[in-house]
Amino acid sequence: MRKQIVAGNWKMNNDLAQTEALLTDLKKLEQTSGAEVMVAPTFTNLYHAFESLKNSSIEVIAQNMHFADKGAYTGEISAGMLKSIGIKTVILGHSERREYFNETDETLAKKVDAALANDMRVIFCFGEQLHDRKSGNHETVVEQQIKNALFHLEASSFQNIVLAYEPVWAIGTGETASPEQAQDMHAFIRASLAKQYGNDVADATTILYGGSCKPGNAKELFSKPDVDGGLIGGASLIAEDFFAIVNAF
Repeated sequence: MRKQIVAGNWKMNNDLAQTEALLTDLKKLEQTSGAEVMVAPTFTNLYHAFESLKNSSIEVIAQNMHFADKGAYTGEISAGMLKSIGIKTVILGHSERREYFNETDETLAKKVDAALANDMRVIFCFGEQLHDRKSGNHETVVEQQIKNALFHLEASSFQNIVLAYEPVWAIGTGETASPEQAQDMHAFIRASLAKQYGNDVADATTILYGGSCKPGNAKELFSKPDVDGGLIGGASLIAEDFFAIVNAF
């Protein structure tokens, strides 16, 4: 059975005091679903969050990492550095990294390789822009992003890969892909995996929805057969909203 996952991406939000307050609120709330729960604070607060939640079922994960082990890459963080403070999962390929920091499929393939070489789990993000959706090119764009960054991997590597579909036009805009649109794309993604690696890999791979998932729409989204959870942005910054999404399962 595929893992159900709800991961909160805090992005560039919350200083140390705000992080402490949110972590305290999260620890007070009860989780009633069987989903894995993750939160991704900023780099400056990762170790503090890890220490705060180490006796909790909530996993602390990273928002990004570099592909090199070390070197003259000012401002970057390596997989080894993350592992040294207890971080075992990293988000790669988020639409904001692609758009604002010019991350390409080729760069992301190297990052994925580095994470897997360090025995880390990857939440790999991808998705189409509004013009891709309107032109009917969205499936081609999504499939190409997955192929370019992931399809060089051995099938066994997908034990440590979680996919996160982001309809970019529905991130931070208040727009949300309908549950039917989300299901259609998730089913297409799973079929693409099956073509490359077979049904066993496709059926075992968790695919998250990453487009403005909120307490009001999470239950319907998560009820779809190929939607295995969510990568949550703004709603993950409010403890009650985040756990309402977690418990939507």
